[in-house]
Amino acid sequence: MTPRKIIIDTDPGQDDAAAIMLALASSELEVLGITAVAGNVPLSRTALNARIVTEICGRSDVPVFAGAEAPLKRKLVTAEHVHGKTGLDGVEMFEPSRPLEQAHAVDFIIESLRANAEKTVTLCPLGPLTNIAMAFERAPDIIARVEHIVLMGGGYFEGGNITPAAEFNIYVDPEAAKIVFGAGVPITMMPLDVTHKVLTTRTRVDRLRANGNRASLEMASMLEFFERYDEQKYGTDGGPLHDPTVIAWLIDPDMFTGRNCNVEIETGSDLTLGATVVDWWKVTDRKENALVIGGVDADRFFDLFIERLGRL
Repeated sequence: MTPRKIIIDTDPGQDDAAAIMLALASSELEVLGITAVAGNVPLSRTALNARIVTEICGRSDVPVFAGAEAPLKRKLVTAEHVHGKTGLDGVEMFEPSRPLEQAHAVDFIIESLRANAEKTVTLCPLGPLTNIAMAFERAPDIIARVEHIVLMGGGYFEGGNITPAAEFNIYVDPEAAKIVFGAGVPITMMPLDVTHKVLTTRTRVDRLRANGNRASLEMASMLEFFERYDEQKYGTDGGPLHDPTVIAWLIDPDMFTGRNCNVEIETGSDLTLGATVVDWWKVTDRKENALVIGGVDADRFFDLFIERLGRL
């Protein structure tokens, strides 16, 4: 089977790192490049972190591009309180052997979509949607060329994790999210409603560490740091492993359940800024624009995640 071509747009983040590792370990996927965006930490950190993760995986062949350093219209909000000062707290930082690419991430997205056959490239945003929105605004011709967008962002029944109403990725740049959800591209959305069901329990992290290879050991260390905040916040054994759900859906969508809905992004209210308003119960006549995932076989997810990271 021909691998599915993807671009990972990301703001690493330990869970972003987990998603990158899962993608690089999976023969079903061809990662054309990784585009960094400001989000969990500033752009200088996210671009460095993406390169560190590729090198940990032994995949310095994958190019990394720096993109937007701020949201379209707002001041950047970051999440060091969750991810630590580096964004990858839990592992030792180093300068990767492969330098950052000279091209801007938005230009890379545009050029990749134009260079590949129509509807053969899937975009996988794991952070704020600034780079994707900028690409769509700058080059509207590429919108029809996108095969699919599979993103981690939003929440509905679970509410928000940065405000009572908003999930972090959407809250950071709601205007960008509004552009992306309104573009007409097929979207699969991994909201908090599903990511809160894949918890990095002690047993699962121990199984990951037992792989014994560098990527698994480094990821286990990252998760031990990352989960502390969420364990205190939610009172759970382990924290949600948000971003790898995007990659897992591409590999094995049958482990997930959801429904096609209309999703609108709130940009005008101080109280609910960044909320993803999901018409789950079909109470409006607004057009469906996203497959909203709500359920997952968590054991199947972690079986896949642990086995694949063992291949790196």
